[in-house]
Amino acid sequence: MSAKSAINKELFTPHDEKMLAGVQVKRRTKKKIPFLATGGQGDYMTFICLSVTNKKPSHVSLTKVKQFQGSSAFVKRSQWTIDQLRQINGIDSNKDCPEFDLMFDNGLDQWVASSAGEKCTFIQILHHTCQRYCSARKPEFINCQSKLLGGNSILHSAAGSVTSAVQKASQALNERGERLGRAEERTADMMNSAEQFAVTAQKLAMKHKC
Repeated sequence: MSAKSAINKELFTPHDEKMLAGVQVKRRTKKKIPFLATGGQGDYMTFICLSVTNKKPSHVSLTKVKQFQGSSAFVKRSQWTIDQLRQINGIDSNKDCPEFDLMFDNGLDQWVASSAGEKCTFIQILHHTCQRYCSARKPEFINCQSKLLGGNSILHSAAGSVTSAVQKASQALNERGERLGRAEERTADMMNSAEQFAVTAQKLAMKHKC
């Protein structure tokens, strides 16, 4: 089982939530630690997870999850609602890169994803989720490649393909119906013409006999 699947199963599913996306990250800048702080919990892995509640109305959250060295458990550290998210900075709009920033009402986090691809997928899904669930003020996406925000995203492409297929099938059925309708009209006209010809021929035959 992958780390993201395990996080979803351990932290979100029990609370009737579904994890939409997750990205493993490290800080670009170290946070200052008070000199009085002693002792630590060792090395750890950090994930930023996007989740939504299954119950309506839906609530979307971003959660910082950690897994400490020597432990198989995942622990929630910080959580924000999507309404607290103000800005997503993709750092470079011209190329894939692993760096990105998340700005919330109460601060800024600067991250480096485990890969540029993982970061791009996360931003694609985050943007789609914001468009769907943010009813009032939507967060700002800056320095992000256009492919992450437009119709080329994973979710938009899938939806667009389905819509396109349905439209094509509908159009084909309509065209077929129109062709069948025209054929039926021509057949009816031919039948009417044949009947009129038969009646006329019969009248002429009767006159000839008389």
